[in-house]
Amino acid sequence: MSSMLSALSQWFVNPRRNPLARLHMQAVSSRLRKYGLRYDDLYDPKHDLDIKEALDRLPREVVDARIQRLKRAMDLSMKHQYLSDELQAQQTPFRGYLSDMMDLVKKERLEREELGALPLHERTLP
Repeated sequence: MSSMLSALSQWFVNPRRNPLARLHMQAVSSRLRKYGLRYDDLYDPKHDLDIKEALDRLPREVVDARIQRLKRAMDLSMKHQYLSDELQAQQTPFRGYLSDMMDLVKKERLEREELGALPLHERTLP
C-alpha cells in the first residue's frame, strides 16, 4: 500500500508524466521569467534555519546574484512592469543553486540530532 501511494505521489508531481504538473510548472516558469527570478530565490531564510545555513555556506557571488535578482524583481513589481521579452528569453528559472547545499545541511542536522548534539543555531562557543 505504501509503495502504491509513493508511486502515485511521484507520478502526481512529475511534470514529465502528469500533464497537470507540466501546466503548473509552465505557469510558474512563465511568472518567474517575467521578474527574472529563479525558483530557489523564493526560499525565505527567515522561515527555515536550514535555508539560512545553506545560504551562508554558498559562495558570496552566488548569494550576491540572488540578492540582485530579488531587488530587481521587487523594483519591477513596484513599477507594475516585467522584464523585456529579450531578457525573459534568457532567464533560467529552474536552474537551481541551493538544493545541493540544502541536502547537505539537512543531512548534517539529522546526524546532529541522532548524536544528541545541539543544532548549529543553538551552539555557543565556550
